[in-house]
Amino acid sequence: MAAARNILLLGASGLIGRYVTDDLRTRGFHVVGVARSLSPSQKVGALDIELPIMAMDAAALARLIREHEADLVVNCLGVLQDGPGSDTRAVHRDFVARLLAGIRDSGRAVRLVHISIPGAANQDRTAFSTTKREAERLIEASGIPHAILRPGFVIAPSAYGGSAMLRALAALPVDLPAKEAATPFQPVAVEDICATIAWLAERDIADASVRAVSWDLMQPQPITLGGVIDQFRWSLGTANHWRITPPAFLIDLGARLGDLAGRLGWMPPLRSTAIAELRRGVTGDPAAWIQATGIAPKTIAQALGAHAATIQDKWFARLFLIKALIFVSLTLFWVVSGFIALVISYDAAVGILRAHHFPPALVDPITVLTSLMDMSIGVLIAVRRTAALGLIWGILASLGYMAGAAILTPDLWIEPLGALVKTGPAIVLMLVALLMLDNR
Repeated sequence: MAAARNILLLGASGLIGRYVTDDLRTRGFHVVGVARSLSPSQKVGALDIELPIMAMDAAALARLIREHEADLVVNCLGVLQDGPGSDTRAVHRDFVARLLAGIRDSGRAVRLVHISIPGAANQDRTAFSTTKREAERLIEASGIPHAILRPGFVIAPSAYGGSAMLRALAALPVDLPAKEAATPFQPVAVEDICATIAWLAERDIADASVRAVSWDLMQPQPITLGGVIDQFRWSLGTANHWRITPPAFLIDLGARLGDLAGRLGWMPPLRSTAIAELRRGVTGDPAAWIQATGIAPKTIAQALGAHAATIQDKWFARLFLIKALIFVSLTLFWVVSGFIALVISYDAAVGILRAHHFPPALVDPITVLTSLMDMSIGVLIAVRRTAALGLIWGILASLGYMAGAAILTPDLWIEPLGALVKTGPAIVLMLVALLMLDNR
């Protein structure tokens, strides 16, 4: 049995990477977490560092391994789908090739632990799964001591992406179509992933029995996707609520809309790759893992039972899918209202200003500029990178409209349709959207 190791963990901001980093530290390991970017709340740990890791060549990776005297490298990097800033081949295949070269050139005896996906290779249909499998083949052919871990659906205290989507489905009165609900979907508790990596870290690198292993990590008891959602319902207290089952085509429509949102920089859980992988299911054979490590994997009931749903869990689950609706509605609100004033009802818009004795020379410029500003705010909100700016400008513009009307046209405050009065709830909704902007 070797002494506690120095561990370099790549992808320390993700669902698995974040939990594993923190857990291994509590077990006494020296862990340096590396990520392309860390949220402000993740920067508390002095040992976690931000690096442009996808731009690092093999020599830079070798230096990183040497500088931190790593005995174990854990690769948790992954992206679901190609899009702006995301390239499945670059992350899953090309980076792993450079990482393997970096390990060889580091001059250190290093074991690589690589997080992959379960399932048979002949069922791979997406760029996500095929590039993950290409990385596995590179690792297996490298001769470097390694463990390829293929977790099932990961159950963790935190959630985003697919795990957040299932919690949302459990919280809302929605059922999956029968075909999707019957998909095999074996889960694994994130604690069992941590225990496995800790077990590997304690093995001597010369131990032939774990020099090159590939394990499926999941509960052995069969369960379906519908069964997983049912367990979340019990945890959230919604098991006995009434539900509706939308037609299956709405799932595909939602995936296409999710792909469109992905092109705008958002990372919605409902995208074409996610649906394709969901329909394939999550299955594997954990027998070799259980036999080698002696770990008794938690069932989903045990994993969820260990963390009773709090009010934070319930609010998050209820609001997760509503977040998309909020941003879509605010985008349409600003773009459509500006378009109507500029194109469809331009005469009516300028008529309001003329009726309140605005200087004639200013009527047309004010109408055009405010309409273009409204449409610009909507476009800014629609794009993830500029959404915060758009929301702030939307709040300021709304307050400006209300203040200007109070000074110049106070009678608009009591007009029958209450247009200015309704601006107040719109401001509140933009504040809510601003507070919900974070993904992790």
